[in-house]
Amino acid sequence: MRRWWTAAAAGAVAALALAGCGAPAGTDRDLTDDWPAPAAPQAFVPATGACHREIQDVGYLTAYNPVDCAESHRAETVHVGTFTGAAAERTTPPPAGSAGIRAARTECDTKVNEVVGGDWRSGRLGLSVVLPSPQAWGGGARWFRCDLSEQASLDEASAKFRTGSLKGALAGAAPLAHRCFNPKLSDDEVREMVEVACTSKHHAEFVGVWRAPDTSYDAFTRDSQKVHRACRALIATYVKVPNNGDLKYRAGSIFYHPLEAEWRNGNRGVQCFLWVSDRNLTRSVKGAGAKGLPVT
Repeated sequence: MRRWWTAAAAGAVAALALAGCGAPAGTDRDLTDDWPAPAAPQAFVPATGACHREIQDVGYLTAYNPVDCAESHRAETVHVGTFTGAAAERTTPPPAGSAGIRAARTECDTKVNEVVGGDWRSGRLGLSVVLPSPQAWGGGARWFRCDLSEQASLDEASAKFRTGSLKGALAGAAPLAHRCFNPKLSDDEVREMVEVACTSKHHAEFVGVWRAPDTSYDAFTRDSQKVHRACRALIATYVKVPNNGDLKYRAGSIFYHPLEAEWRNGNRGVQCFLWVSDRNLTRSVKGAGAKGLPVT
């Protein structure tokens, strides 16, 4: 109906003009000069601090249905960034492994660490970088979301349903922080790390995250001894013992590294654990010194 009435009004004005009729009082024959210019269209940008029931890789607008973080959810958007430079000039979203994705991942790492109070890899947390859909990108969207989730365990990366924000999740005596474990081994390979209280008998303890150099994934995985040396340096700092030839007689090391797809997208964080197989530990050895982790 609105289109019909508009057309009829335009026809009526044209007829009056052809008939030579004068303009009604208070008009100037120009139907457009008194209307304000329409506002420029604004592209949709997701909200920081919003929570979501499901994990997403692509942020389709039709699937954007945030919930209050007090409700059950699987993901929380802790930061929203903007692609710039060559990545923003693309006609399609940046592909996996590209410089644009790695830059977004670096920004997400920094912002998420600020929110949770430590390196997010120091706890049962997962980080996803969510991009606009190709259709939204074509319409001008250049945002990316940094979505954080709680993982089931060190070995099970699936996101758990939870309530409450993850802000400060790794600060202080955080329940999500990695601490003490009992490794399950098969043929000298770690098959599972079972989380236990540090006051119970255990054989492994998380000591920190080592940032690996920017090499190829193949080069990284071929040199496991380099990774063990880096983890032993973290053990020495964590326990407060010398990083010398005696260190390998104090404890061994276990490390978890990113999967290849994560590595290509810029995740270089390696999780390091000290490991003793010849005795039981019944307390954390953080800052314990040589007495807490003697040469054996």
